[in-house]
Amino acid sequence: MGLIRPVSKSGSTIRIGINVIICLTLVHSIVRANAPLPRAKPTKILPSEIGSFHLIGPATEIDAGSEKEAPGTNPLKSMVGGYYESADGAHLRVTLFKWQTDSAAYSSLTTLRQGRGSNSDSQTETVGTVSALTDDGIVFFEGPTSVQIISVGDTQRGRAVELARLLAPTLEKGEGDIPVLVKHLPNWEVVQRQAVYATSADVLARGVPNQPIVGEISFDGGTEAVIANYGQSQLVIVEFTTPQFSIDNDQRIWTRIDELKKKGEPVPSAYRRVGNYSVFVFNAPDEKTANALIEQVKYEQVVQWLGDDPHLYQRLQRYFAQTSAGVLVAVLKSSGLSLLFCLAAGALIGTMLFRRRRAQRAAGYSDAGGSIRLNLDDLTGPVASRRLLTTKQPDQDSR
Repeated sequence: MGLIRPVSKSGSTIRIGINVIICLTLVHSIVRANAPLPRAKPTKILPSEIGSFHLIGPATEIDAGSEKEAPGTNPLKSMVGGYYESADGAHLRVTLFKWQTDSAAYSSLTTLRQGRGSNSDSQTETVGTVSALTDDGIVFFEGPTSVQIISVGDTQRGRAVELARLLAPTLEKGEGDIPVLVKHLPNWEVVQRQAVYATSADVLARGVPNQPIVGEISFDGGTEAVIANYGQSQLVIVEFTTPQFSIDNDQRIWTRIDELKKKGEPVPSAYRRVGNYSVFVFNAPDEKTANALIEQVKYEQVVQWLGDDPHLYQRLQRYFAQTSAGVLVAVLKSSGLSLLFCLAAGALIGTMLFRRRRAQRAAGYSDAGGSIRLNLDDLTGPVASRRLLTTKQPDQDSR
């Protein structure tokens, strides 16, 4: 159904009311059902003109009040919604979700692309940090913002991509990368296209339905999780921010698994604690396959200091010691090689000179072993008198 163009004050009021209703509906599906709905207000976050697109009526912003949310819920800050029209009359609905962290924005992207039928060719369009084509538009995230652009009526999806490319550079850049946890998935370059990232218990529960064990996972302290499918097996990696959180959850998970087994309720095909990760495999064909999948998950610890690094001096000292040792070893190796080369070259040159001089001496002297050889058969050539020692003839008078 197409949009009615603004031709009167009453028509503009109707469109504003429609925008408010749509935004309220979207917020209601994201925040908790028992939370009070916030008020909508005009905003200038969406530009009125961008490329060949112009905003139809004012955009509406809803403050989600995420700082009051309970632990384990999505840290949504606000949401902005509005409609754009292109020069050729195409209509697009744009919704921006502002989050507290880049990870939450990426989580929103994975949920949006799954909910609207992400296409297999989602990687052919690169908008923002990560994007995905859907059945009726495109979703992408950039920094702490996730964006959904939906074509209205008969609008081509290409118009949604065009608007997304214009809108992405206007958003906050953030870290410019996906969460590191996603890269710890086996064959992550492929499976991340359909993976679901969770920064709240609600998203994790929706991503792993009919598995009561996930209800034991606490998202206190910034816990995050990623869900990916490998054939019929479903792999879940939950990352805890501290070893203590990991240990507490691990103990609670094992206790709950024993209880579920006794009751005959669904349990994971395999479970293991790997570093600060809790790794689950659900719906695997057998336990061996599940354990083989867990074996591919490697825990890599990353520590970031909010202030000055208290271990900076020790790290620099260790770095310089290792660097100096490396330089010393390199110098010794190069000196040893140079010495060996010089000795080899000297020996070669000395041998050549020795052989040459011996050949010269052999050509200048007799082969009679140093004794005088008489030329009785006239076979010996003339003697080189210049090499003979001259003797002083005795004086006749001295006899």
